[in-house]
Amino acid sequence: MTALRAPDTGEEAGADPLSKTSLDPREDAMTATEQDAPGPELIADGVDKEIYASNQRIPVGMTHLIVAGLCVAYTAFHVGVMNLYPLEPWVYRLIHVGGGLALAFILFSSGIFNADQTDGRPGMARGSYLTLMAPGAALVSLAFLKVVSIYLVGGGADAAAAKDAILWSFGYPLVAGTVWLMVMGWFLPGRDRARIDLADAFLAVAAVTVALYIIYHAPFLRLRAGTGLAKDADMFASLAGVILILEVTRRLAGLALVIIASVFVLYSFVGPWLPGILEHRGYSMSRFFTYIYTDQGILGPTTAISSTYIILFVVFAAFLQASRVGEYFVNFAFAAAGGARGGPAKVAVFGSGLMGMINGTSAGNVVATGSLTIPLMKRVGYKPQTAAAVEAAASSGGQILPPIMGAGAFIMSEITGIAYSEIVIAAIIPAVLYFMSVYFNVDLYAQKFGMKGLPRSELPQFRKLAKQVYLFLPIIILISALFMGYSVIRAGTLAMASAAVVSWLTPYKMGPKEVLYAFEIATKMTLQLVAVCAAAGVIVGVIALTGIGTRFSSLLLGLADQNQGVALFFAMVVSIVLGMGMPTTAAYAVAASVIAPGLIQMGIQPLTAHFFIFYFAVMSAITPPVALAAYAGAAIAQSDPMKTSVESFKMGLAAFVVPFMFFTSPALLMQGEIGEILHVFISAAFGIYLLSSTVQGWFFGPLSLPLRGVLMIAALGMIAGGWLTDGIGLAAAVLVWAVQKRFVRPETVARGRD
Repeated sequence: MTALRAPDTGEEAGADPLSKTSLDPREDAMTATEQDAPGPELIADGVDKEIYASNQRIPVGMTHLIVAGLCVAYTAFHVGVMNLYPLEPWVYRLIHVGGGLALAFILFSSGIFNADQTDGRPGMARGSYLTLMAPGAALVSLAFLKVVSIYLVGGGADAAAAKDAILWSFGYPLVAGTVWLMVMGWFLPGRDRARIDLADAFLAVAAVTVALYIIYHAPFLRLRAGTGLAKDADMFASLAGVILILEVTRRLAGLALVIIASVFVLYSFVGPWLPGILEHRGYSMSRFFTYIYTDQGILGPTTAISSTYIILFVVFAAFLQASRVGEYFVNFAFAAAGGARGGPAKVAVFGSGLMGMINGTSAGNVVATGSLTIPLMKRVGYKPQTAAAVEAAASSGGQILPPIMGAGAFIMSEITGIAYSEIVIAAIIPAVLYFMSVYFNVDLYAQKFGMKGLPRSELPQFRKLAKQVYLFLPIIILISALFMGYSVIRAGTLAMASAAVVSWLTPYKMGPKEVLYAFEIATKMTLQLVAVCAAAGVIVGVIALTGIGTRFSSLLLGLADQNQGVALFFAMVVSIVLGMGMPTTAAYAVAASVIAPGLIQMGIQPLTAHFFIFYFAVMSAITPPVALAAYAGAAIAQSDPMKTSVESFKMGLAAFVVPFMFFTSPALLMQGEIGEILHVFISAAFGIYLLSSTVQGWFFGPLSLPLRGVLMIAALGMIAGGWLTDGIGLAAAVLVWAVQKRFVRPETVARGRD
């Protein structure tokens, strides 16, 4: 799914007519001086603007106010529940999922909007469309009214009701109407970006209907879901809910996750006919769908995380965006590194990593910051695919950068029960090594081709930006609060409030209007993660119901009896494959359900096992052939997607090596004595430099192929972290250096072997 920036207010030729309507109140705060200022002060101007997906609607007028109000209410509800008035978990999560699905149908069309198609449905009169839509709308309305009547006068599918109670007034109409409207959206999507499609509006009603039904019947469903006592209406409500989740996931995250989830759903029914470890007894539709829509599946750990930690830190990111603090981060990076050789690429490493940490999606961050950094990288001499690859690697690395880690740290804490602070501390060295790898690759590439940075006259002045260093306070307060023992929710809320407070010291003060705008964009940023986590919950539920995770663990143990290295390699491949095409949070949650139990049974510590899985799930975003972050960068750079994904894989190669060292060198995860930790870090850092030199073919000059092989051995020896391997690696590196400096000739080394 492609994306574009919020339209500017200028009247450029061929501009979208909606571009004259600004949705960003921050523009009111800009003085005439700032608007007329030349490039240096505004080099990162626009990096914080709202980004629109190619199928996202942009309502105007009263419609915009209503939709914006719903978005604000959705975010305010979550912040209020988390901080002021806790709700029962099922009710809270059902409102989270149901409300998110409803807003997603309102905001995102089933098809992509084209600039040359602005109204109606070509070839179909509005009356004909309404006639065709009417049956689906009527059926969904009937189901909705039945649920409303249940709340008002009772008569639902309680424990005393017949098994087929309210089937004709609720179950059949809900599923039939949902499918009817969904198929209409596939074949007859609306083309007016400013108007909400009626079919999608009724799909939003269907999502609310599912949530209302399950909330009302939750006390009964806790006992009967997934058993023979489940009512038919329970099954149809859950079936409609799963269909709606997969459709929203398709619209917001593409087909990859939908296909994977659909395969898992199919697996639940065809198990009796499958061979080997895949075989299971099979399940009826009633047992399967009612089980999936409980806290064992959709309402389980993935939605628990998306409804708390993820949405909280998305709101935090929205506050940084609304106050333009995020823009300051990028400007600061330009002032610090923009003038160095290959400067824009080094800015991407720091700026995109920092923004990616709080963004939550690698591809989304590439679009946000890459539209600025990629053209500048191309300008100083980077090839288009290399510029896109650097941005993709840096943005993906943000997902492993503490303290937020794109919400990954919170999911890991929830799944493992390990304290959040312990996870964050363990993530420090691997994250530093990863960004050192990307930085070294960028620097060596610039050396190799004799690149320079941007002229200082075009860069922000570091002295001026240093005076605004207080804008880093929200991040500092977040980290400090977490390590002072505050809960994650309290720390995130304090950081959010501090982002608003520090904005009062800038021209972009956050008043009530700006806070409401931050709440609005927070909801829009959250919707993809709501759908993705719910879809991942379907997969997690299937794994729990069928027991495939346990059998897969047994397979890993069998491999480990022969060779632990083979088992780890197999686990790596599965993590990457499961993560392809999926956002980080969903990729990790699914991979952890399948692989982690087997690794832990092999005797590996839970923290080490989960970090291993998490890193490869994250790196699936830059692993060909399905590398979402690389593809997003390629679209901006106008480069070949496959070449870009291969280049991004090379840039992030360290992340494919370091996780294997977690098992031999636990000190990489801050486990051990301080001396051991320092030794492992220093040797691994040098090894990362040697690895980057091998990838770029440059080590004090061009490297021949044999010398690259020797340097690769040296790099792996240093990363391994043992004293013996360090000695071998250091000796090999010195040998290559001597050859490169002409102190030793290659033929002399060859004769010395005789």
